[in-house]
Amino acid sequence: MGKIRAVTLGDEAAENEAKRKAEARRQTKASKKAKVEGVGMKGGERTVLVEGTDIKPEFKKLIDEVESGETPEESKKKAAKKKKIKVKVRSKRYQEVMSMVDKTKLYPLADAISLVKKTSLTKFDGTVELHINLNPLSLGEKKDFRTSVSLPHGTGKEVRVAIADDKVLAEVEAGKINFDILVAHPQMMSKLAKVARVLGPRGLMPNPKTGTVSPDPEKRANELRSGQVNIKTEPGNPIIHMGIAKVSFPDKDIADNVKAVLTAIGSKVAKVSLSSTMGPGVKVSL
Repeated sequence: MGKIRAVTLGDEAAENEAKRKAEARRQTKASKKAKVEGVGMKGGERTVLVEGTDIKPEFKKLIDEVESGETPEESKKKAAKKKKIKVKVRSKRYQEVMSMVDKTKLYPLADAISLVKKTSLTKFDGTVELHINLNPLSLGEKKDFRTSVSLPHGTGKEVRVAIADDKVLAEVEAGKINFDILVAHPQMMSKLAKVARVLGPRGLMPNPKTGTVSPDPEKRANELRSGQVNIKTEPGNPIIHMGIAKVSFPDKDIADNVKAVLTAIGSKVAKVSLSSTMGPGVKVSL
């Protein structure tokens, strides 16, 4: 005697869906048996349906749903999420200033500076940013580059430089950091080790590579206050990004700062571009 299956009155839709899934399972089993017969696969191993398998097209989608464990509603939601691709749309103002820049053209330095000022989007005094691509072959095996340069006119940003001593150490331990750069004598490094977890993540830990560990910290602090900045490439990439002036600077002062950086780097420079804060890049002719 066959199995007796109870059907709830008024639930015909659920019953029909159950029938469809049962038929889909039967189709799947029949397909797998046809494929693995004589191949020696272990029971329960799943095979991939290939073209030519004897299976009704109307059941293919349902089979995928049954095997993935997803309901039709979940499958629709998943498909809808895939279709939603966010496209970054620039503001109307940005598109206007972008149209002023010819991306295929290399501008003389004076023209590039003038264009950077015209395309500045910020209401505040934005920063003029210098972007430099280095020739990887010129770096040799190091793959990175570091140096420093004194900008003739500074960056326009007030730099708070502190010299590490017991007082500064106590303030750091108390959670007070009132400096942008910390310079230390080599003998202070052992004391600073206990606040390395505080200074390190903020990029404030003195380091010989950045020139902030010096036998004459007073002299080094004065150099940094007068506009000396560190130049370094991105980790693993021969690219340099740095702020070199404010948009409000006279054109000549910006040009002097750019030339000072390029001179410090020398023949390693491959490409140069300028931009203002949130503004479009302007390629510079070397």
